[in-house]
Amino acid sequence: MTTLRREFFDRSVHDVAPELIGATLLVDGVGGVIVEVEAYDHEDPAAHGFRGKTARNASMFGAAGHAYVYRSYGVHWCLNFVCEGVGVASAVLIRALEPVNGLETMRARRGVANDRLLCAGPGRLCQALGITREHDGLALDEPPFELLSRAVEPEVLRGPRVGITKAAERPWRYGLAASRFLSRSFRR
Repeated sequence: MTTLRREFFDRSVHDVAPELIGATLLVDGVGGVIVEVEAYDHEDPAAHGFRGKTARNASMFGAAGHAYVYRSYGVHWCLNFVCEGVGVASAVLIRALEPVNGLETMRARRGVANDRLLCAGPGRLCQALGITREHDGLALDEPPFELLSRAVEPEVLRGPRVGITKAAERPWRYGLAASRFLSRSFRR
């Protein structure tokens, strides 16, 4: 496995998103295998950047290969990987991980013993990894982040996104086939 550099993200969000399935995400050494993501491009009415740049979404308009972290419904932090380059506002939402490294730390942060519930969903994932607004705008190829390429090409499922109302039917959600760590199952 090799480190994913910023250049990996400097292309279409629709190419990057499925290629993240099976990659490893660590934050200060805590994390695991990415098993579910969603793509949001600059022409997508569900994307935060669709209506233009604001203080909240400024990182989404920044350079590819950086984190865009925002608060969902004022409760949960969500982690996105910025794609395509400055001014484009496309990003991949990291929805779920298979927890592998730092299990005790994740269990303590989440207050749960069931490993399936540690990182199944973007809010749970951020809580388990200790992601906050302080991570917004940070480069993904520098500490505290470490992103490693997948060792093998997995079977990737594709389907409609979840938890949104605008453009929800677009098949821009990707997941690792047969993973028990998905936030929600895919319809076959």
